[in-house]
Amino acid sequence: MNQQKVSFKNANGETLVGRLSLPANQHPHNFVLFAHCFTCNKNFAAVRNISRALTAEGFGVLRFDFTGLGESEGEFSDSNFSGNVEDLLEAAKYLEMHYSSPTLIIGHSLGGAAAILAAQKISSIRAIATIGAPSNPLHVKHIFKNDIETIKDQGNAEVNIGGRSFTIKKQFLEDLKSQSYQETLKNNRKSILILHSPRDKVVEIKNAEEIYIAVHHPKSFISLDGADHLLGNPKDATYTGEIIGKWSQRYLEMPGAIALDTEKEVVASLDSADGFTTQMKVGSHYITADEPVSYGGNNFGPSPYELVSAGLSACTVMTVQMYAKRKKWPLENVEVHTSYQKLHADDCQNCDSSEAKIDTFQRAIKLTGDLDDKQIARIMEIADKCPVHRTLKSEINIVTTLLSN
Repeated sequence: MNQQKVSFKNANGETLVGRLSLPANQHPHNFVLFAHCFTCNKNFAAVRNISRALTAEGFGVLRFDFTGLGESEGEFSDSNFSGNVEDLLEAAKYLEMHYSSPTLIIGHSLGGAAAILAAQKISSIRAIATIGAPSNPLHVKHIFKNDIETIKDQGNAEVNIGGRSFTIKKQFLEDLKSQSYQETLKNNRKSILILHSPRDKVVEIKNAEEIYIAVHHPKSFISLDGADHLLGNPKDATYTGEIIGKWSQRYLEMPGAIALDTEKEVVASLDSADGFTTQMKVGSHYITADEPVSYGGNNFGPSPYELVSAGLSACTVMTVQMYAKRKKWPLENVEVHTSYQKLHADDCQNCDSSEAKIDTFQRAIKLTGDLDDKQIARIMEIADKCPVHRTLKSEINIVTTLLSN
């Protein structure tokens, strides 16, 4: 997963800080907005694990700190639920301006309610996923229910939430009451996935039922059985991310699979707009080749010379193990570490020239097993006789023809 620190302004001109998670091996096919839970932040473990699962599915994920939380500017005590929704709208604008408009929005707990409201105002959003979300934003009041009278009487109160102190003002409660959330649920026409644990003690499972009944189809429900409200078990968070990734692809525009076919063993295909990022079919397997970023590529896959080095390494371990098994030698494991360089030749006709270099594969072999010196020496000899090694050392003939369209 490739992570980038990003920042943008909220409606009041204050800087909000986020993390943009990108796939390691491709450009994102869709971008996701993530709304974290009440008083959480972008670095909350569940948020990171869900984001990681989504990037593995090819999504780009923007998670950020709401106003007054984490690294973002502003005072939390002056923020409210409406402000969270506005922050999501500004985050969507940032993605639209710098990358691509988000098509999927995810909200955890109270962030789920904010995601549902924000989705109605972001035209590019086609799918919504909520995790342990309340059926009414007012549900969050139970977290500081013992302080509500103080907030009403004195205008604010210092409350303890998850071991941290936050100032909650009266305007926060009034803002929650002003939301037309139920009406928004009834009018929602965007695909929605509701994920909830039946064991959730913070936001009871009844909330998921009420959301499901209120919204229109297409709607889906997934039970996060055994999970707690904050998805404290990394396996639960990863599972949640994987489910959202698979479910949403039914409702989003996904890139079609590149149709590569050949009568040869390997085919490579590269469009003019893709730089060095090359799609390949190798036998019955599909892979991506690329160049490092330092060479102008995206580093989405191995370089051509890395692929050649890979072939040499793979062929060497196969040949060595096959020989050791035939001899019934106790070779438990063999590792072959290979790299490619152009190095100055030690002995050549043009050694006086500084330009005289030769293609060199540097191969290091590690053997594990109860082998004697004679066996090890023989294995090293056999390594030099692997088919790919012999091919690279022999005179090679490459016949090139032109295929008609």
